[in-house]
Amino acid sequence: MIEDGESVQGGLSLVRREGESIRRPWRSWSAAVGELLRHLERVGFTGAPRVLGGGPQEGEEVLSLLHGEVGGSPWPPALLADEGVVALGRWLRDYHEAVRDFRPSPQALWAGGDVPWRPGLIMRHGDLGTWNSVWMPDGLVGVIDWDLAVPGEPIDDLAQLAWYSVPLRSPERQRRAGYGPDGAPLARRLRLLCAAYGGVDPAEVLDALVRLQRWETERIARLGPLGVEPWSTFLEREFVPDIEAERSWALARRAELLGEE
Repeated sequence: MIEDGESVQGGLSLVRREGESIRRPWRSWSAAVGELLRHLERVGFTGAPRVLGGGPQEGEEVLSLLHGEVGGSPWPPALLADEGVVALGRWLRDYHEAVRDFRPSPQALWAGGDVPWRPGLIMRHGDLGTWNSVWMPDGLVGVIDWDLAVPGEPIDDLAQLAWYSVPLRSPERQRRAGYGPDGAPLARRLRLLCAAYGGVDPAEVLDALVRLQRWETERIARLGPLGVEPWSTFLEREFVPDIEAERSWALARRAELLGEE
C-alpha cells in the first residue's frame, strides 16, 4: 500500500498519494480515460478507481485510492490461490458487461493513438498484468492504471489476463510469482479463469494470446522508433524478444496448457 504523501512509479508515470486520492500527471489520453471511468461509476461498477478531479489546467488527474496490496512479485497469497484467478475472471466478466454500452466521445484519444474506435468493439483495459490488480487478504479489490485502455475485442482482454495471471509464462516467471519448484498449476488455472469469465474454451484463449502477443510486438516495433511512450521504453528494454520468447514457450506447451497430456 502506498503511504500518504508517498510517490511511486506507477505504470507510465510517477504517482502520488494524498489522503484517499491518487494524483497522476495529465496526459493526452487522460480525458478519454476519465470518460471511461465515469461511465463505469454511472453503471455501478466498483472494481475500478473513481475520477475525483483534475484536468489539463491543473496538470494532473485525481483518482480514488483502492486500498490493498498490488499483485507485484511475489504475488499476494490471495492471487496465488485458485480463488484469485477465479476472482479475476469474474472481475473481467463484470467489467465487459459494464463497458458494453460505453461509447467514447468523438474527440477521445487513447494512448498510442493508433487504434480507432468503431462499433462492435469494447474498451479493453489494455494492461491486465497482475501488477495492476489490488488485493486484500479476502480477495480482489479492483484493477488500477487504465492508461493503456484501447478499443478491441473482449477475448483479447481475457487472453492478456490469462498470460499474466495464470501465468502463461516460463518456470522462472512462475517462481518469481511465488510458486514452488513444480510451478503453477497452469492447465487448472487457465480452465478456472475461462469458466469464471463465462465458459470460454481455453483453446480459443490460447489462439487469441498468440495473436495478441504478435500485435504487441508489432506495436512496439512501429511506435517505439517514433518516440511514443511507453512503446519507446518497451523497445529500449527489449520487450520484443521477451514477448516472442513467451509466445514460443506457450505454443510449445499448448497440449499441456489444455490438459491434454
